[in-house]
Amino acid sequence: MELLRTYSVSTILVPTSISKTQFTKPNFLNFQFNPIPSSCLLRIHGKTSSKSKIFTISPSPSSVSTDSIGPPEPEVEVETKGEKFDWYAQWYPLMPVCDLDKRVPHAKKVLGLDVVVWWDRNESEWKVFDDTCPHRLAPLSEGRIDQWGRLQCVYHGWCFNGSGDCKLIPQAPPDGPPVHTFKKACVAAYPSTLHHDIVWFWPNTDPQYKDIILKKQPPFIPELEDPSYTRTMGNRDIAYGYDVLVENLMDPAHVPYAHYGIMRTQTPKVKVDREGGRPVVLSVKKLDINGFDGDQEWGISKFIAPCIFYAYTKPLENQGNGAASSAGTRKERKIMDAGPANWQKACFVPTKSDALVVGFRRWLNKYAGGEVDWKGKYSGALPPTPPREQLMDRYWSHVVNCRSCNAAHKGFNALEVVLQVASLAFVGIVAATRQNVMSLAARNTMIAMAVVCFAGSKLLAHFIYKNFHYHDYNHAFR
Repeated sequence: MELLRTYSVSTILVPTSISKTQFTKPNFLNFQFNPIPSSCLLRIHGKTSSKSKIFTISPSPSSVSTDSIGPPEPEVEVETKGEKFDWYAQWYPLMPVCDLDKRVPHAKKVLGLDVVVWWDRNESEWKVFDDTCPHRLAPLSEGRIDQWGRLQCVYHGWCFNGSGDCKLIPQAPPDGPPVHTFKKACVAAYPSTLHHDIVWFWPNTDPQYKDIILKKQPPFIPELEDPSYTRTMGNRDIAYGYDVLVENLMDPAHVPYAHYGIMRTQTPKVKVDREGGRPVVLSVKKLDINGFDGDQEWGISKFIAPCIFYAYTKPLENQGNGAASSAGTRKERKIMDAGPANWQKACFVPTKSDALVVGFRRWLNKYAGGEVDWKGKYSGALPPTPPREQLMDRYWSHVVNCRSCNAAHKGFNALEVVLQVASLAFVGIVAATRQNVMSLAARNTMIAMAVVCFAGSKLLAHFIYKNFHYHDYNHAFR
């Protein structure tokens, strides 16, 4: 399965919410990037044989840093001359188009930048603007697409075309100066493109990057364009920092434990515990400013900085949906408490199963100074940890942004209301009908139907809450 996480840099994912799959000759790709996470998932299956791949894309960086740590196994590092990773000279995934509604603008946050994604029907393209109206700074994402296909601000009705030019200021007299043509009336437009059915954007509005797509394109993943594969995309916002989420995706050893009873993994020949954990041999190769390659006992993996991780894996026998956990946020806080350069002191990573995580921390420390470049938009302090119900909420983190889940949620809610109305109707008919008009059998049938409808509505309400809102996960009782 594939995931794509997008949020303000530091996600996500989790994919959010993040799902997984099994495969034979598969690939596992992950992209991350948010500080208040968001994520996308993409699942790919081969039409023939059991090939399948997992990709995860997500903007979600946080600000935890790391010092170089001795990896479980030596790595090949390319000699560099003080290269510095430029966070603002990369393409970032925002959202899969399957979950974008062309009728409305969508608010997103990446690298601390508030942006609005909207469909320009005049140019038949997805556009990405700064989510701020130049007039009185109202969020354009709360506006609408007008009848001429322009993005209209909700506050005073200013309208903008796909290039960010202001085309209408309703308050300006028609016979007065054309104030809408002034440069200050324009909205900052980011370079954007549709790639692998995902909307990507370049986080720099400088005019020199207007045609950046001609010089540098988003990472190409062949499997996403391979007709022998089918794919499913999704998204979820996750309360993870960028670094912690990337770690999670590079860490297969946590799956038997963190996802016990939810995801099925290969059973080792000798089980040392209930979950079936076992030694996992990983190693990092060729680490440079662009990321690194990794070797796994079941295949190979690759980290393309800053938001893509994928791995070719062998097929698993079965698989279910992943479960979100609140452990990540507590872990992030402990790392922050240890200090921006003391990841290796806060964590003890003596086995080869942590090699990819160590490799990522080495890359982050060596080329990015141990943290995301927020350009002053983030102080480094973590917000208060929200209640568990809010942290693991499914509705606001996924359902509202997923076209299929949102439709299913509305459908089930409507059915719940129908069952309640039917229950009341049956009771009302019985109460309003005189005893000599309706037989005892018919009366009892009506009462029974009322009870069944009422019970059905309650069961459905529980199902809706558990699957679309919040479902707790306690490892001790799995």
